[in-house]
Amino acid sequence: MKNKKVYIISHSHWDREWYLPYEQHHMRLIRLMDDLLEIFETNPDFNSFHLDGQTIILDDYLQVRPEKKEAVERAIKNGKLRIGPFYILQDDFLISSEANTRNTLIGLEESKKWGKPVMLGYFPDTFGNMGQTPQMMKEAGIKAAAFGRGVKPTGFNNAVINDEKYASQFSEMWWEGPDSTKIFGLLFANWYSNGNEIPTTKKEAIEFWEKKLADANQYASTDHLLMMNGVDHQPVQKDVTQAIALANELYPDIDFIHSNFDDYLAAVMSDLPDNLSTVTGELTSQETDGWYTLANTASARIYIKQKNTEVQRQLENITEPLATMAYDMTKSYPHDELRYAWKTLMQNHPHDSICGCSVDEVHREMMSRFDKALEVGKYLADEATLALTSNIDTSNLPTNSKPFVVFNTAGVEKNEVIETTIEWMRRPFSQGKSNELYDELKQIAKTLNEFHVVDSDGTIIPSELVTVDVSFDYDLPTDRFRIPYMAIFVTIRLSLASFNEMSWQSFALVEGASQAKDKTLFDKNTQTIENDYIKVAIQNNGLIDITNKETNITYPSGLIFENVGDVGNEYIFKQPENDTPLYAHDFPTTINVVTDTPLVCEVLIEQQMMIPLSAEDLLQEEMKAVIEMRDRQAQRSKDLGTLTLETTLRVEKNNRQIKCHTEFDNQMRDHRLRVLFPTDLTTETHVAESIFEVVERPNTVQNKHWENPTNPQHQHSFVALRDEKNGITISNYGLNEYEILTNNTIAVTLLRAVGELGDWGYFPTPEAQCLGKQSVDFAIEVTTENTLFDSYKRAQSFQIPTTVKQTTRHTGVLAPNYQFLSIDGKQFALTALKRQEFGEDIITRGFNLSNQTSSTLNLEINEYTPFEANMIEEFKENTSVSTTIEPAKIQTLRWKKK
Repeated sequence: MKNKKVYIISHSHWDREWYLPYEQHHMRLIRLMDDLLEIFETNPDFNSFHLDGQTIILDDYLQVRPEKKEAVERAIKNGKLRIGPFYILQDDFLISSEANTRNTLIGLEESKKWGKPVMLGYFPDTFGNMGQTPQMMKEAGIKAAAFGRGVKPTGFNNAVINDEKYASQFSEMWWEGPDSTKIFGLLFANWYSNGNEIPTTKKEAIEFWEKKLADANQYASTDHLLMMNGVDHQPVQKDVTQAIALANELYPDIDFIHSNFDDYLAAVMSDLPDNLSTVTGELTSQETDGWYTLANTASARIYIKQKNTEVQRQLENITEPLATMAYDMTKSYPHDELRYAWKTLMQNHPHDSICGCSVDEVHREMMSRFDKALEVGKYLADEATLALTSNIDTSNLPTNSKPFVVFNTAGVEKNEVIETTIEWMRRPFSQGKSNELYDELKQIAKTLNEFHVVDSDGTIIPSELVTVDVSFDYDLPTDRFRIPYMAIFVTIRLSLASFNEMSWQSFALVEGASQAKDKTLFDKNTQTIENDYIKVAIQNNGLIDITNKETNITYPSGLIFENVGDVGNEYIFKQPENDTPLYAHDFPTTINVVTDTPLVCEVLIEQQMMIPLSAEDLLQEEMKAVIEMRDRQAQRSKDLGTLTLETTLRVEKNNRQIKCHTEFDNQMRDHRLRVLFPTDLTTETHVAESIFEVVERPNTVQNKHWENPTNPQHQHSFVALRDEKNGITISNYGLNEYEILTNNTIAVTLLRAVGELGDWGYFPTPEAQCLGKQSVDFAIEVTTENTLFDSYKRAQSFQIPTTVKQTTRHTGVLAPNYQFLSIDGKQFALTALKRQEFGEDIITRGFNLSNQTSSTLNLEINEYTPFEANMIEEFKENTSVSTTIEPAKIQTLRWKKK
């Protein structure tokens, strides 16, 4: 009887784009697929080929070989080509919760159109694994996940070192999420290439198998050994069945078979020992030396992350909610258009793409894809708002006013000041020459200097006139030719107070003076900005002291801009040896009040840093020689240049957040810029938004093996520190990297400029230096125990602008003010309001912001009844909806019309 069985799975890990531009990889994919289809027809012993867990490969192949569709379909149905369950192999941490969900949802749907998907959460090269993977996979009907990073394999006679939490004695383990969901975890302990290029000659085969079998046996918990026959962009091994036949001759006590994940998982999971380790939560190589966690990809090419945030917010938080609200008016939902937008966006979500760790050509093409998806989202949102506003009753608004509707499509109440532009008067080109129309309106505009805003009840709303201007615009009717015109446009500030989540309100712009002016927010004697919640004192060097007026606790000397050198690469930050940080507040600073009104105060802080122009020339030689970044000796150049930072602090009347917008023209290379917020809070942990989770992480490294002097971490919309009563939450827009420093200082990375890809060779990336004009946005909120969860939701809302649509004065079937979805749940964060894929039911999704406590929760949509569903929008067996949400739970509801 044979003691062991070796399962050899042919595959190719297909980075869609990376060290070559997309089309270079694409053409190699065509050859791979052609070879596979030929092998399937000519070699009956060839079991199957695993198509890397991503269905986009089928789209890419058939785009060039459409005539091969039947052959592909036959190969899938015959089990020769194993596909799914995902659309792409994403980076978990750098795409949103919903983007992770849609990747699974679309991948499974498309797989099932072709045949049977491989029900394995496949994360072979993901740069760290999200903690909610077990719950997300189980919600999709997937009971196992395979991954190459995040867990330290220990071996050592299959004994786990007791003080290691993120280690396993076997390549097999249990993986438990923050909600206690468990799935089977399979670690590629010897990487996903441990069975690559198997020899077909005796001598070489013996050398190969002696090493490979010993390596696999070191970590295997059963007699079922896995050999992955492939690696990055690997052509199929055409003689693999011959190599397997030879192995069976050489090792008669071992059964070598050409296999697939379905058969291997069934065998290994039925034979697991009782002493498997259980790893918990996110797996980010916490037990390693810290150099290859690849977390610094969160700061590579930050412009990519900012654009991704914009497109995700457009699709998830603007377009889909508006299209869902408009459905009762339009009787249709743009399923196909949204699917196109999502698939286009997700082409940018593979780990080597969104991580910013590819050659320049790759990231140039990404920006085009972002723009495509964004414009689709904007178009669909505009169609939805037009359908809504056309049916909203605005007849109560004053005659001769200009009505407009404001939509809050965030999952949280808004208290903020917005700026919007309303068309006051137009002259179509059909009425005269464009220049004469322009001059006419210019003269009229000079007489317009007082406006106010009223709501649908006629109540005057706090507002301020910003500008009156004349410019060109045009209409594009759906039933006739375009209409160009000149128009007077009035830009106003409008204070939105207690503006409910997922709702709209109708307003009108009216000519004439408004109510008496209140006191402005800036005190020039003390150089302080103040509203009901906070006081911000601006020091002469640009640092700020923030006082929480509810507790009278002050956080001094924040807004520290720090600059250091970086001789690393797109993957890994490496500060030069003995490099001394430079701080903006040590350089000349000027402070100017830009805006000071009862609604808004904006103060511009300009700081002129003198920093090195680049690293010294030695760095270029070290990169060319492919010297690993830890061994580089290059220092920063002695030649200096001026880096001017222009930071606008914005405080609004009813807003707890201090909004910050920083602009600079980066003409320096090989450096990193961060903003620091000292807190001096007494706490050993902090939290940050991750995928369907507010994850708690230690402030300091708790691993004796860690050598990296830094400990970068991922975030989405915020990172927060708090003690038992007080805290500070830092929001951001597309700034995905932070670190907790000494004295519990929060550091958020604003720019990392490097000159090479890194990894296995020398690939210069001059565009990763991010030269040119840059701008970043972040916000600060000081918190109490009562406002903590609200601050998290406000941080998410910081990324979601309101939507404004001008309309006419008319009757309609919709109320002038209406809340489509109400959320009663302090700890609940909404991530989706959409229609069911290719159906009309409403889908809501969200999660518990706490991993420790349950929370009461009640969601209501008028005329709809909710039922529990899974993340792929199928009804659960128990469809009753609980009035509480359990710790770390992801809740998907499917709403049916009553």
